[in-house]
Amino acid sequence: MAKAKRADNLIRLKCSVCKRLIYNRRNKKKVERKIELKKYCAHCRKHTLHKEAKK
Repeated sequence: MAKAKRADNLIRLKCSVCKRLIYNRRNKKKVERKIELKKYCAHCRKHTLHKEAKK
């Protein structure tokens, strides 16, 4: 059986250009700092910096 995905591992990533939100997963026990990733933003249609936002 597959493990159920838990909602407490979800984080919100906010595009630094258009300020839209997307979701991603991370292990909160291992990573304590806020995440900054370069990801593809479908709204901007390019790779932009995404920062972790508050829930």
